Amino acid sequence: MRSLSQSRRWTHWTASTALVVFSIAAPARAAGPATTTTTASTGKASPPSSTRLPHDGLGTSGTSPFAWVDDATLLGPGAVDVTVSGASWHGTDASEVEAPIVGAAVGLVPRLQLSVRAPYVTSDAAAGVTGEWGTTYLSGKIGLLQGGTLKLSAAPTLQVVSPEALTLLTGERRAQFGVPVSVEVDQGAAHIFASGGYFTGGIAFAGAGVGVNVSSHIAVSASLSHAWSNTMVNGVLPTRTDLSGGASLALMSHFGVFGSVSRTIATSDANSAGTTIVAGVSIFGSPASSRP
Repeated sequence: MRSLSQSRRWTHWTASTALVVFSIAAPARAAGPATTTTTASTGKASPPSSTRLPHDGLGTSGTSPFAWVDDATLLGPGAVDVTVSGASWHGTDASEVEAPIVGAAVGLVPRLQLSVRAPYVTSDAAAGVTGEWGTTYLSGKIGLLQGGTLKLSAAPTLQVVSPEALTLLTGERRAQFGVPVSVEVDQGAAHIFASGGYFTGGIAFAGAGVGVNVSSHIAVSASLSHAWSNTMVNGVLPTRTDLSGGASLALMSHFGVFGSVSRTIATSDANSAGTTIVAGVSIFGSPASSRP
């Protein structure tokens, strides 16, 4: 059994490696006005539901059937994971609540799982927001490589853009398609992971993170992600960067709770700069032979 000092050294190493992977994976931003991410914001911030840019504040890897920065692990055949959560975002003179956020994933056959994530944006009379379902994702995760320590997966994803975000897309269809790819390296109780992908309509993202199983019931994770668009909105190229941390607690073998906190870094108000807090419950079921 690994000693405490060895575990600490491994945790520090994985965290450092995740940041290095991210710096390599995230391409240089397209040339454009510096105000897209660095100018101090003025006025009211735009809520996350009004933009197509993905953000990692709605669940770090391991706390949701669908996460932008994800590991490459899949559910076994017959395994089902259902989550119900809520998210509260706070920006400059603006806020937004998504509840419920319904997520589900099911393992169909070896190396293939399907998942869905659908958030409901609650109404806000003061802000003139009418309650409606937000951007929804339908994904099929394919295990390209599922070795003992190294894993690789691809997740062809259908993105159904919310009516609010669609108003900013000139001539774009509501249904968009993308292919996120994830890689994972496992070492004992810890693992590092990195993801990247591109969606039609000019949206791309890259990120990396680290997760550690503190005990048989507790897991923690942290990730850093960057998303950008090559399509101008109001004369600027949208970009955002999120730093997220999360934890999950297994209360029983088939039931647990999770939470995460995300904060944008060097992101303008127009691209939903702010803090997102998420909390939810997870229900898991599978045949004994399908447990991950």
